[in-house]
Amino acid sequence: MKKHIQEEDLALFRQHVQDAEPGHFDYVEHPRRRPPPIPRPRPPELPESQRQPHLSEAEVETHEFLQFSRPGLQRRVMADLQRGAFNVELELDLHGLQREQARLLLAEFLAECTRRRVRCALIVHGKGYRSAAQQPILKQKINYWLRLYDEVLAFCSATRRDGGTGAVYVLLRNPNKATRHP
Repeated sequence: MKKHIQEEDLALFRQHVQDAEPGHFDYVEHPRRRPPPIPRPRPPELPESQRQPHLSEAEVETHEFLQFSRPGLQRRVMADLQRGAFNVELELDLHGLQREQARLLLAEFLAECTRRRVRCALIVHGKGYRSAAQQPILKQKINYWLRLYDEVLAFCSATRRDGGTGAVYVLLRNPNKATRHP
């Protein structure tokens, strides 16, 4: 919609610009393009003999509150996970099961999470009150097993409303981001 200019305003404008002459330029300066970013050099890969061996179950300590994150995960994301800020899209209840049953169900569950493109899941492992030594066996196993799956970015004990230290929130790789290969 054009704005109508009154005649007296137009006359005043013409009076002020009557002495103006158009400028003459020999060239037009185009905006400069940024150079492409310089890629960071990759660190040299270690020979097979110098690589860290696979994670041993004896190396994993299990405390009352479970917490694990892959290197590079932002602290803010981990803090959101600990607060229970992520929407839990799928749940698995393992407490009361035998180790081998729990391991198989966990593998199937994580495969299903990947298939359904789940970002955050809840796994209930229990607190171990019914085990022989009153020790949380499944909690120890979950703490170890989840670290072995590449699709698991982080996990931590749940908030009280979701089971507290008897359950873990599991943050899985974002299915909408491209998978990076080293």
